[in-house]
Amino acid sequence: MRDTGSAVSRFLGRRAWLRLSSAGMLMPLVGCGREDAARPAAGFAGLGEAAGSYLPVQRGRPLVFPQDHDAHDGYRIEWWYVTANLRDEAGHDWGVQWTLFRSAIRPGQAGEGWHSPNLWMAHAALTGPGGHQHAERLARGGIGQADVQVAPFRAGIDDWALEAPVSAAPAGQDALARLQMTARGDGFAYSLALASDAPLVLHGDAGYSEKSGAGQASYYYSQPFYRVTGEVIRDGKAVAVTGRAWLDREWSSQPLAPEQEGWDWFSLHLANGDKLMVFQVRQRDGSHYRAGTWIRPDGQQRALASGEIGLEARTRSRQVHGREVPTTWAVRVPVAGVDTTVTALVPQAWMCGTFPYWEGPVRINGAGGMGYLEMTGY
Repeated sequence: MRDTGSAVSRFLGRRAWLRLSSAGMLMPLVGCGREDAARPAAGFAGLGEAAGSYLPVQRGRPLVFPQDHDAHDGYRIEWWYVTANLRDEAGHDWGVQWTLFRSAIRPGQAGEGWHSPNLWMAHAALTGPGGHQHAERLARGGIGQADVQVAPFRAGIDDWALEAPVSAAPAGQDALARLQMTARGDGFAYSLALASDAPLVLHGDAGYSEKSGAGQASYYYSQPFYRVTGEVIRDGKAVAVTGRAWLDREWSSQPLAPEQEGWDWFSLHLANGDKLMVFQVRQRDGSHYRAGTWIRPDGQQRALASGEIGLEARTRSRQVHGREVPTTWAVRVPVAGVDTTVTALVPQAWMCGTFPYWEGPVRINGAGGMGYLEMTGY
């Protein structure tokens, strides 16, 4: 197998990382403790490695729907990402994550069977009373184990799915208006219905989202207005929940600069109905590249520049799988009237998988509301 030098290629291309089980599942051979957390030379998960002959992300390329809900062969990395803030009838807060990643081990179009360059990785998590549980699935492209289709929309791996009901599958942007989301892991599962009548949000410059001052970027859009109903299951007990969800779609060939180590990303549902997406990408010299989007209840949006965003780690939780991770943050966006702190619902929300990171629900203090925080490179 060709090794392009990327962490994604090493993900499948080296037997020291993976084995193929008798059931056909790709299983990681590495652990998730600090001793196994050596950082690649080019950013978190190798995402700062040069794009080479993969397709570039270019400003001015219009996003087209429903086509851009599909996979983008020729680009190196992309994901379909949903986080949900939920509450049960007893008033307990829950968080759910569903993510499907597509990575390419070489440029070019997808082929059939083992000729496909695509690798698939999926993460699911349930966070709430009793702690944080997570699961990972891995698959090789081209053999039917994982895939994405547009009409009707479906993204899935094994029996995990994010899909539009066949009876309610509109076209264009609205192809994602009604979705059913299911996943399960050891000791947990969930089945949730997502619905939104709001337009998609295009981040950055009409979907062109810069990640550094040197031109690294991705195509990035969201649907942050989902209403959610359904149930979560922990240790065999089903709990009815309602709440809000946020879907992110992003693809790129080099989203980070080589000197960038990781990122801190926030998606926030404010009590006044506003939505806020802000992130910072951390660099080895201690500087940060920041950007974001302020979204009003009617769907109007405003791109936020680095100087309009203040992010400061306040409280660090120790011994999060051998790490010290910031789990309370000050968030300031004066133009949006936001000056608040966010606090992790469960500080130990560590995603212990092939590429470890922190992901979990947060409470918004002061401004009120809930949201999600993702932190990589710690």
